[in-house]
Amino acid sequence: MTDQLTIPSSLKPADGRFGSGPSKIRPGQLDALIAQGSSVLGTSHRQAPVRDLVGRVRSGLARLFDLPDGYEIVIGMGGTNVFWDAASFGLIRDRGAFGVCGEFSGKFATVARNAPFLGDPLVTEAAPGTSVQLRSADGADVYCWAHNETSTGVVSRVQRVAVPNGDRALMLVDATSAAGAIPVDVSQTDVYYFAPQKVFASDGGLWFAATSPAALERIAELSGARWTPTTLDLQVCVDNSRLNQTYNTPAVATFALMAAQLDWMLASGGLAWAAQRSAASSRALYEWAERTSYTSPFVTDPADRSPVVGTIDFDGVDAAEVAKTLRANGIVDTEPYRKLGRNQLRIGMYPAVDPADVAALTACIDYIVERS
Repeated sequence: MTDQLTIPSSLKPADGRFGSGPSKIRPGQLDALIAQGSSVLGTSHRQAPVRDLVGRVRSGLARLFDLPDGYEIVIGMGGTNVFWDAASFGLIRDRGAFGVCGEFSGKFATVARNAPFLGDPLVTEAAPGTSVQLRSADGADVYCWAHNETSTGVVSRVQRVAVPNGDRALMLVDATSAAGAIPVDVSQTDVYYFAPQKVFASDGGLWFAATSPAALERIAELSGARWTPTTLDLQVCVDNSRLNQTYNTPAVATFALMAAQLDWMLASGGLAWAAQRSAASSRALYEWAERTSYTSPFVTDPADRSPVVGTIDFDGVDAAEVAKTLRANGIVDTEPYRKLGRNQLRIGMYPAVDPADVAALTACIDYIVERS
């Protein structure tokens, strides 16, 4: 196989971006950024134009998720990794129970394990490629898992863990690669948190969290109870979010891109429409993988297969060479997650990706393999 192979233009997707994050940014978002840039970029984030933009994002998310009464959209700086640090200070009272089924769902457990003021986490692990479901655990005051494991392409159920009566445990769900493209009942969570560089087709550097009254109460309880860096103080994030701002200066362009994406999603039909679009893309990918002689879905149980991140194993074909040839032809970011170490491709299928482009991608892969 050679990276000099040229794929006919007639076979190529209209847009060759299939990254699992950062993901494809639609041209319409860039147009919107240009149109409003002079009113918000390079201006104070404490003044009305930027605060109105932040408010637009917060209200758009509330509409998209049909937030239950009392839930609030809280915003913080730094992305999901920083949220885990903040949660170790401001949401875990003593001990967390963690469901781990891949690299990213394991990172939060590692943060809790390394925090000297927290008890040892209770970790339930599932083999890569399978989903995880937590059960009641003695002493756990938070239950934490990922709605979608980005590294492996596994989706897990979002449902409250049945805990003893009177137990005030919180449900913290990492939705970084799920929020906005997989159906969810947010009332089954207390914090449904995510970053904007995947479904919302924006740059990173921020986190967003749909936060329940119980979680807001926990944040208020722990704020000041232990020393916390101000930038990681979730009460500071809550207070600033209610003013439609962040504690320190945010990337305003990210808010603008996200606002445009939210407008597009809501105008098109909201969460149900976005979920259907990703489902159509993933159906095209998985059906191709199942009928093709040299491929198979890495996630064997169809119920566990992610509609937004598809991982496809290759047999007798070097997937790395396929990805290399695709990249040479302008079809990018199909490489597998580096730490999983499998002979596979990983395909991002967020709502911004046209299902027709996923079908075209599979045709391009067949073209390459047939000529290897």
